[in-house]
Amino acid sequence: MSTAGLYDLPAPAKLNLFLHVVGRRADGFHLLQSVFVLIDWADRLHVERRADGRLQRRDLGPALPAEDLSLKAARLLQAESGTSLGADISVDKQVPWAAGLGGGSSDAATTLLALNRLWGLHWPRERLLPLAARLGADVPFFVGGRNAFVEGIGERLTPIEVPRQWFAVVKPAAGLATAEIFTHPRLARDTPAVILSGFLADAAKPGFWGAVWGRNDLQLAAEDRCPEVAQAAEWLQRHFGNSRMTGSGSAVFARNGMDDQPDVNWATWPAEDPLPPGWVGRMCRSLDRHPLVDWAD
Repeated sequence: MSTAGLYDLPAPAKLNLFLHVVGRRADGFHLLQSVFVLIDWADRLHVERRADGRLQRRDLGPALPAEDLSLKAARLLQAESGTSLGADISVDKQVPWAAGLGGGSSDAATTLLALNRLWGLHWPRERLLPLAARLGADVPFFVGGRNAFVEGIGERLTPIEVPRQWFAVVKPAAGLATAEIFTHPRLARDTPAVILSGFLADAAKPGFWGAVWGRNDLQLAAEDRCPEVAQAAEWLQRHFGNSRMTGSGSAVFARNGMDDQPDVNWATWPAEDPLPPGWVGRMCRSLDRHPLVDWAD
């Protein structure tokens, strides 16, 4: 049935180091500014080519929605390319969903990159990016494959160099839907926009990336909807002296130093103040680029 396959493909998560809501379009979409950074917490996908045109997904971990973003990405690329080929997609889900970590969007991007190769399309990145934007606001970032200053509704990407860092990431048991946050009355929508050239100049100064810059404008609304977000932020603040929500989900992160920090075993640390039941945590290292970035060059 399958004539070729690509296995153990990473779909890395991301963090929003800050997230500012700087306005709103006439169609209701919010205008954002953020820095997206890839981290080494990743789903794993196995993609096998089918000759009969069928598209199927198999869950190797927690059950995903029937039409998750990886399957939607496959359907869209199949339709746009006109190929007669199909695929079996197996997803080993490791990144929590409803967390603001971009796991589903990353699965979609890895699927696009894999099928672009498996189906022999060999489309350049510039041809894949419009499809990525149709799948979701975060998908273009993962197809772009590099840490980026992000603007608009997520479609305007300026690649930037971010020094390697360690982040403690905690996801409470509860999740958050994006729509709940962007319709919340406490959401600030008028943060002054950052001038990119000024941001890049500041980012080049010593010590910039070791500090906590900006804020997540969605956090107050998220904490109102989900008190566990505030609890997770307080937990990280106690241990690392800083914390911030990422994206529009319930995950919270804290900077834990630059590249020379050791890994931490969450199962045994900190024994005196463990994560509450149902929470998950991981010490994550930032990535310089997506592991599959060269697949669309």
